[in-house]
Amino acid sequence: MQRVRWGIIGVGNVTEKKSGPGFGQAERSELVAVMRRSADKAADYAARHGVPRWYSDVDALIRDPEVDAVYIATPPDHHHEYTLRVATAGKPVYVEKPMARSAAECRAMNAACAAAGVPLFVAYYRRAMPRFLKIRELVHGGAIGEPRALTIRLLRPDKTDRSGDLPWRVQPERSGGGLFVDLGSHTLDFLDFLLGPITEVVGMSANQAGSYPAEDVVAGAFSFASGVHGVGLWCFSAHNPCDEVELSGSLGSLRFSSFDETPLRLLTGEGETLIDAPYPATVQAPLIQTVVDALTGRGECPSTGESALRTARVIDTLLRDRTQN
Repeated sequence: MQRVRWGIIGVGNVTEKKSGPGFGQAERSELVAVMRRSADKAADYAARHGVPRWYSDVDALIRDPEVDAVYIATPPDHHHEYTLRVATAGKPVYVEKPMARSAAECRAMNAACAAAGVPLFVAYYRRAMPRFLKIRELVHGGAIGEPRALTIRLLRPDKTDRSGDLPWRVQPERSGGGLFVDLGSHTLDFLDFLLGPITEVVGMSANQAGSYPAEDVVAGAFSFASGVHGVGLWCFSAHNPCDEVELSGSLGSLRFSSFDETPLRLLTGEGETLIDAPYPATVQAPLIQTVVDALTGRGECPSTGESALRTARVIDTLLRDRTQN
């Protein structure tokens, strides 16, 4: 494959700025077709973004002979089904995160793609964003010495609108859980990339505010293959917001936000250093380039079905008590 012609299944909000433009920005890549169940919305998206073809039928896009690879950007309840359809058609898959609603679905997706001989990539785009590569460079370069301990805090107020239909992100049958699955998965997956796979995990979850059926608070403790031990707290009904990860080492510590563009804070014996690390205009563009590089034989993508399966297993474990009740 010298050039990758992409089709997108599900052109919702995430594709407007975060991902969609990246398929045209990447070298040796172009977006040639989009699909949405609403024909009017599919046609509108194609017109606004200069996409040659649009469909309202998913199989029509998958069968399009001019579509080389497919990006699945639907809510997670369709990731498993559509991945199997694309794999059966013999085409590579790039699927939104979380990879699926459970580790079991992720395993089935990996197995289907392996059987079909096609690669599977997952949109955990922090693995390629310059901001997070800078964090990795600092840690692996010894800026804080030997990494020892980690704390994660993500707290947000409950802004659920109860007057209408609940967002799909807090409907477990569609998303696999609540905002922890949607947001917490990003941090956990990046930490897998930064510190190695999580080898042990214990946790608990609950619904405190009662705004929706999914969990709104999760607490966990884990250890990584690198020997780092950590704890995490995610609460989506807290008054005061907080978004901070702190990695402590033998010579200092590094603090950073998972979702804000605030400077990285490096604290050592020499004092505090603030390091600017902004987001790119199209946040998925760097990862999309690695996917294209992998498909055209020019490099590797750091976010695959296998790495995303590890994140899904951690999430399953942290939510196990709640999902079994």
